[in-house]
Amino acid sequence: MSHRRGAAVREHVPTRVSVRNLQQPTPMPAASAHPSAVRRPRHARVALAALALAGVLAGAPAATAAERPTSSPPGSTKLSDEVRLTRWAHATQRATAFSRPTTKARKASKLRLLTEDGFPEVYLLLSRWEDEDGNDWVRVRLPARPNGQKGWVRRDALGDFNRVNTRIVVDKSKLRATLFRSGKVVFSARIGVGAPSTPTPSGLFYIREKFRVEPSGTIYGSHAIGTSAYAPTLSDWPGGGVVGLHGTNQPQLIPGRPSHGCVRLRNADVERFYKLAPRGTPIRIR
Repeated sequence: MSHRRGAAVREHVPTRVSVRNLQQPTPMPAASAHPSAVRRPRHARVALAALALAGVLAGAPAATAAERPTSSPPGSTKLSDEVRLTRWAHATQRATAFSRPTTKARKASKLRLLTEDGFPEVYLLLSRWEDEDGNDWVRVRLPARPNGQKGWVRRDALGDFNRVNTRIVVDKSKLRATLFRSGKVVFSARIGVGAPSTPTPSGLFYIREKFRVEPSGTIYGSHAIGTSAYAPTLSDWPGGGVVGLHGTNQPQLIPGRPSHGCVRLRNADVERFYKLAPRGTPIRIR
């Protein structure tokens, strides 16, 4: 974005005064007899400065207007605190998500109807805002690379709003995942996270899909929970590098750092998370 500068207003000030233009010359004090020494009164100089400033600012509204509304417009309504109350919805159309709630803003992404595994896509809802034309906008978290993207979509691009009061915190340093409901601990388990060369990403994410793994004896264990996070180093991994919480056929490696970015749990533990944490549950990985 470039700000336009209006040209400063300048007024020509003569350095000499023609005697012929003065019908009734007035004698000047000796100290300021030369015409070049004539100075404008202070209030006149202030007026000129104000006029010049107005000229500079004259070009500013165009740039400011182009940036409106902002990505967090005043008067927007918060839909989720991602701790005790979170709302989510499925996409009903492959609508464009914008960086700000206007079709004139930068295109951030495009909504998807299905996840990489073929389940209905889930979008976590952050806030809601109505523009001056009555258009209803919703800000969502976007499951896409790079991690952490957000965008504004029209309300009619989303289905019914759903509510959850659960939350998962994944602590990579303590190698533990904890499930909360309405702010209270419900369940906690030891985990395995990404190796130093294939780390588990940090940030705010959410559950997009849940499914049983068939057959159950693979490295994914018995159940898998797909999230909105993507592995920072593996984009060609199955599903495009989606980070999941899943079981394992090597429980002896938990706790530890044996994975390619996913969060591994013992099968009995992932089954508890699978039952207790619904889709749309926010996840904080730290």
